[in-house]
Amino acid sequence: MQSFFNEKELKNLKIDGQDSVISSKKASDIEPEELSTVQPELSLPEAWNISEKETKAFETLNDLCEPLLPGQISLYGVRVTQNEDGDYVFLAFIRQSVEKKMKMKEATISIFDENKEVLGRKTFDLTEFGELPVNTSRPWEFLFSEKDLFTNSIPGSGWKLAFQLNPVSRDHTLEFTKSWKKRLPSEQQRKLKKAVEKMGPPRPGQINFVGLNAAMVESREELHISLLIRNGGAKHINLEKMPLVVEDAAGDIVAKGVFTLDPKLQVKANTSTPWNFVFPKSMIHKSSPDLSKWKAYPPRKQKKKEE
Repeated sequence: MQSFFNEKELKNLKIDGQDSVISSKKASDIEPEELSTVQPELSLPEAWNISEKETKAFETLNDLCEPLLPGQISLYGVRVTQNEDGDYVFLAFIRQSVEKKMKMKEATISIFDENKEVLGRKTFDLTEFGELPVNTSRPWEFLFSEKDLFTNSIPGSGWKLAFQLNPVSRDHTLEFTKSWKKRLPSEQQRKLKKAVEKMGPPRPGQINFVGLNAAMVESREELHISLLIRNGGAKHINLEKMPLVVEDAAGDIVAKGVFTLDPKLQVKANTSTPWNFVFPKSMIHKSSPDLSKWKAYPPRKQKKKEE
């Protein structure tokens, strides 16, 4: 038998999330004086095997949700917990007041905070959710792992889950590796996210590099650079060998070398991922470069000479 609540939670049932609603055109055309609300009835998933006590708990939580207008679909967040693996598990009601049954197949869901900042996004297979009858509300759990999040932590309340209506492929997003997410302060993460949004996406299918920071470490005779690797393609890329050339403001080659990435670095489709590269003394070609302006790029392949 499944269990969703402990004894303490059963004694203090509450809604920690917010509601996000999609209205049909028909609903938006209704005149104010014609408005009538709908309180969807609870419809538990067929596969769930829960106690009568927990069923009543879901009924209570469902009653705490704001009613809908006719012709609406709602995703009402109830609570968020973190499991032993560090994943965030969101419990929410999918509700509807449309005049026909609703069958869920696949849905992309975004997480927002109170300031409407996107905290994460993931596409879910909802075939097991089943068919949602007219004017009903069904609880469901949504698991977001670290790779699905754009932040280090999720607030306990005030968050919102929302269906992504536009194709995610049109949105170019920033994603940090685990090491970057731990090392980079939250404020700098937000600034970099905004910078990526201002850049706009690369051309479809294009992979390019944007320099973030470069510095000569004289004590070690090394060049340290941070790059934003931007994937404008529809497929993930896995980088194992990375040949790079760095030019300074004068157009001179400062450093050149090939990096082995182990484990390999994955840059997801329509995503930018930052990474650090350290050029040792053996790769450096110019000891006192002008790094007020610089760029890094993979060297062009030389054409073979015709025999």
